Amino acid sequence: MSSRTTGTMPAGARILERLALYARLVRLDKPIGTLLLLWPTLWALWVAGDGRPDWFVVLVFVIGTVLMRSAGCAINDFADRDFDPHVERTRERPLAAGRITPKEAIAVAAVLSLVAFLLILPLNRLVILLSFPALFLAASYPFTKRFFVLPQAYLGIAFGFGIPMAFAALLGNVPAVAWWMLLANVLWTVAYDTEYAMVDRDDDRALGIRTSALLLGDHDVAAVALCHAGFLALMAWCGTLAGLGLSFYAGLAVAGTMAGWQVWHIRTRDRADCFRAFRQNNWVGAAVFAGLLLDTLR
Repeated sequence: MSSRTTGTMPAGARILERLALYARLVRLDKPIGTLLLLWPTLWALWVAGDGRPDWFVVLVFVIGTVLMRSAGCAINDFADRDFDPHVERTRERPLAAGRITPKEAIAVAAVLSLVAFLLILPLNRLVILLSFPALFLAASYPFTKRFFVLPQAYLGIAFGFGIPMAFAALLGNVPAVAWWMLLANVLWTVAYDTEYAMVDRDDDRALGIRTSALLLGDHDVAAVALCHAGFLALMAWCGTLAGLGLSFYAGLAVAGTMAGWQVWHIRTRDRADCFRAFRQNNWVGAAVFAGLLLDTLR
């Protein structure tokens, strides 16, 4: 759309157009990232709440997860604004396509982060204190792809930081099981984000972006399998620490079956199969949560 055409649009239409672009900027049309961020937080809330978490706290964390994932996407596109136009999968993102400005992306991220912070103010002091490293992790992750050889591990910490925050909100402290669960989430994130990175391997190599897919080379499939196995083993250990029952382990068994399916399908490194495997991780997270829900009924 030309600037002349935009200038003749009614004010209401221009506002709606900007809002639609901002919605695409924060990936409201692609909720997979929000779900991958939400599942570990829900696991933590259900474990910390012994299957019956405070519903106000659950609502705060669900809304906060949506807001912070959205803010993270805006920061990510700002950080990658010089790379995304050269990658087939990302060149049509609003910032990469020049339909919004870098300042707009930062403003969107700032507003969303502020609203997320205001949401947690009714919670205890420890949650508020933990929100600062959580914000730092979310804001800094997009830049780690320039210098950190394994940015997927950093992403795992950022995506899993809702875990200690959830325990802090319900218990007023962060027990050992929370940190084990965070480590499990790091391994899971490395697994699924390596699958995602395998889709963009050629583009990332050309642009000089660091990813686990490039670091691992021919060992990428084996590494994904090991990370999935480590994730499941650590989650089983968390179940033992929390005194969970057979339903939880049944959920882990279903998640493990899905992880095995993923490893089988990425073995050829076909881009479409790798992306399909990545997306299936939403159901891995859901299976673990379903096990926790069923365990509540015991």
